[in-house]
Parts: sequence; C-alpha cells; structure tokens
Amino acid sequence: MASVFARPEALTQDRFHYCPGCTHGIIHRLVAEAIEELGVREDTIGVASVGCSVLAYNYFDLDMQQAAHGRAPAVATGIKRVLPGKTVFTYQGDGDLASIGTAEILHAAARGEKITVIFVNNAIYGMTGGQMAPTTLEGQTTTTSPKGRDVGQVGYPVRMSEILATIDGAAYISRVSVHNPAHVNKAKKAVRRAFEVQQKGLGLSMVEVLSTCPTNWGMKPTDALKWLEKNMIPYFPLGDFKVPEEV
Repeated sequence: MASVFARPEALTQDRFHYCPGCTHGIIHRLVAEAIEELGVREDTIGVASVGCSVLAYNYFDLDMQQAAHGRAPAVATGIKRVLPGKTVFTYQGDGDLASIGTAEILHAAARGEKITVIFVNNAIYGMTGGQMAPTTLEGQTTTTSPKGRDVGQVGYPVRMSEILATIDGAAYISRVSVHNPAHVNKAKKAVRRAFEVQQKGLGLSMVEVLSTCPTNWGMKPTDALKWLEKNMIPYFPLGDFKVPEEV
C-alpha cells in the first residue's frame, strides 16, 4: 500500500517535548517539508534559539547550531558568510527575536544577510513561566502582568514583520498562522518561498508564524486556537508585507 502521509526525513524520530496543543510541532514539520521539497536537506544548517524551541537541534535531522539567547541571526550570519553555498535558517520565538535579540534581527535585515528566519509568535514567554513578552497583547494577562498588559506603563505590543518590512535589506517578510488546516497550507507556502528567496540571494527572508501557548495562556488547546484567531490576528494581521519581484 502506498504511503500518503509520513514523517519528513528532515525530522528525527525523537518525540517533541512541547506541551499538548502547542503548534511548534506543526511549524517544525512545515520547515522540514519545505527543505525536503527544495532538495537541500544535506546542505542546510539550522540555528536553534533559546526558548521553548531550544531543543530544535534534537528534532531537525540536519546540521544544527545552538545560539545564545537572541543571537541566532548573528550566528546564522557567520555561518552563511563562511559557507555561502549552504541554506541557513534560524528558528526563534518572540522573546528571543523581539526582545533580547531585537538588535540582531534588525541589523541582519539592514545588512541584507542571505538567511531565512522562522519567527514563532505566541505572545508570551513560554519556556520560563509565562511572563509578558514584547508581543503580549494589550490587556492580556501573564505572570508578570496579572491585571493585563497596561500599555500606559509598558508600551504597546511590537509588530516585528511591519518593522522589518521597512528595511531595505529585508527581501521577503510574511506573517502566517497555523490555527486551522487552511492556514497551515498557506504557512507552508510562505516558508518555502522564504527559502527560495534565500536561494536566489535576494536578502533576508522572514516568516512570522502566529502560534498558541495553551499552557501559559491557561486554556484548552481548542480554546487557544479560537483565542488566537479572535485576538491575535486583528492586531497581527496575516499576509505578505514585502515580496521581491523575482519570486
């Protein structure tokens, strides 16, 4: 009998450590499928960040490098410049990319580094206990904002895709979600396009993926998907923010 669904070869057989309902596993699969479809698994190097995805090197069956917190774009820059023929990507959460790593991603984009960034936005610090993140929504409760995010005190949530799209060295910037099958398919196309942009040497490419964190949001997985659609998408609208003519 022909196989119609199987684990991508770009993923190991290790079981994900992610909480039930977390969509990191879906995003991992999309990245792995895109790499396989482009036929670059043997020539791809991934850079794992610090956060819930810190163990990504256990799950991708390809060369991986661990970066210090927030420094994944800098590490990827070094790898890509030394090995320009390789496909290099980072896998980062919102605390890693939009907080401690803000300078790294902004300047990597400004330099037009030919790397691909997978940016997972779940609006909270997941690994360290559910603290408020740069992407936490106004009024959203976290362990460090038990009465909800007060924008008068701590400012507004940061929209990284919109910011990076204004930078000349950024070639492709897109925001997607994985809260239902239709959007998973759209996310897959965006991830593949981001890698194609890198292959063409057009500059930095980034796909921001809206994700859920049922554990730290204090919700059932199904309720978290609905919450994302109702609350996150209006503030973080989906779509392409920058697309090169060559792709």
